[in-house]
Amino acid sequence: MKFNVWSEMEYQARSPGTLILNIHALRTPHQTVISEEVTIDPYTKTEELISFTEGNRLVRFALQGPGQFKVGYKALVDNSFELADFRDAEVMEASDLDASVLPYLYPSRYCQSDKLYRLAHNLFGQISSPFEQVMALTAWINKNVEYLGGLTNAQTSAFDTVTEQAGVCRDFAHLGIALCRALTIPARYFTGYAYSLKPADFHACFEAYIGHKWVLFDATRKAPLNGLVKIASGRDAADTALANIFGDIMLYTMQVSCELAEDGFEPFFYVDGQTKGIAYL
Repeated sequence: MKFNVWSEMEYQARSPGTLILNIHALRTPHQTVISEEVTIDPYTKTEELISFTEGNRLVRFALQGPGQFKVGYKALVDNSFELADFRDAEVMEASDLDASVLPYLYPSRYCQSDKLYRLAHNLFGQISSPFEQVMALTAWINKNVEYLGGLTNAQTSAFDTVTEQAGVCRDFAHLGIALCRALTIPARYFTGYAYSLKPADFHACFEAYIGHKWVLFDATRKAPLNGLVKIASGRDAADTALANIFGDIMLYTMQVSCELAEDGFEPFFYVDGQTKGIAYL
């Protein structure tokens, strides 16, 4: 399915500095960037960087002095996914995991799975199927954590979200990842553009490694799972920050859009008793 994605951010710089943005659509075997354009007003020379781990596409540019500037990105992206049945997916022991997957099993800055081990096993340890475990913990987060802005910030972790029982998509994703890792299910952060998300914004969810596939889950249930255009993957939001700012630079406004570029879209959400999951590459 083809999507038109667009974002625009306006910044105010009070001093020279550097900005590294992570807003490009990712190029993967299942996601093709047909066309794209980056604009900076006033014009500034940019440099594209590729992360070593996930291939996330970053754009870096330096600001020579104080001033106001806008950064825009638009792209036409052709996205696809695999709908696979995970009913018979077996539990994968840490000793059997590929080395590239192991980092997504460890605790990380925002996903302290070691602190949530007892909670995860008390709630979901009796479930034998890893896919059903993740379905259950995702439903538990959706039921017990209120989607509410303004209560959390860039320092909020999964452990904090359990305590506060409120947060935004970033917090829902971190908690899902931490609970998965506590159950010895590798999980990674997913950030992207989301079709039909209201209000329109960048969106965060997570992928769990089940049956040798990265399977997508979204505890917020606010966007169709097949309506996401991936920007980046990482251990948590620290690896996938949309902007890393070096210097006295402030974000003033941000606009985001993700719209269909062709007909025939049928939204897909998980329902109770689901055995099939969406796997992106």
